[in-house]
Amino acid sequence: MKYKMREIILEKLLEIEQTNQVKILFACESGSRAWGFASPDSDYDVRFIYTHPQNYYLSIDTQRDVIELPVNEVLDISGWDIKKSLLLFRKSNAVVYEWLQSPILYQSDESFHNAMLGMMENYFCTKPGFHHYLSMTINTFNNDLQSEEVKLKKYFYALRPILAAKWILDKQTVPPMQFHLLKVLIEDPKIQTAIDELMEIKKDADEKKRIKPIEVLQKFISETINYCELNKERLADKRTHIEPLNTFFRNTIQANDF
Repeated sequence: MKYKMREIILEKLLEIEQTNQVKILFACESGSRAWGFASPDSDYDVRFIYTHPQNYYLSIDTQRDVIELPVNEVLDISGWDIKKSLLLFRKSNAVVYEWLQSPILYQSDESFHNAMLGMMENYFCTKPGFHHYLSMTINTFNNDLQSEEVKLKKYFYALRPILAAKWILDKQTVPPMQFHLLKVLIEDPKIQTAIDELMEIKKDADEKKRIKPIEVLQKFISETINYCELNKERLADKRTHIEPLNTFFRNTIQANDF
């Protein structure tokens, strides 16, 4: 099934290129399958970065910078124009930084991908990334994990971003995308065990699986939110220079003109 889905995804990406007259520079899995805690019925969240022919960028018209296919129960495919991607990269948009680290690649211009990876530490600003992940956790924790029964998957939608926020706060670097790499921040074996047990259940459970709240995880998430809130002043502002990205943008669209 996985092999069949990969072939379907590659066909869809080729169709996107032909229909929209674009070249896809990078395409990856961005959801729970890439994070490392997919359910059997998890959909495929495919994200990509693309470029138009060079003349497209020389128009005075406002150009659309997103391509999206209709979403169904299995496939969610969308992408951003390279200009939009680089603007968000400069702003430390956490989503772009995650895509570049995805362990599941469908299509990749190696020189483009390696160049983007090489620029991450120089352009990543801790404050916006930290607040993005902390906000995600707070919303999920308050809205989805306070009932008598909660969706199992919502624990991972709270744990992954709060660990990413803590990573940024403690290490002042780009947090890894994959959950197992973030888990190294957890020192308490009881919490590790609770998470490992949940992951085993999730492997065989559907996306709608509900469970009773797990006290040790409720406490850990709440305490880590508080820790992040109390220590966020440790994060420093950072200036980044746009000209290297302008040069990279120009070189990329010239190299991929068609």
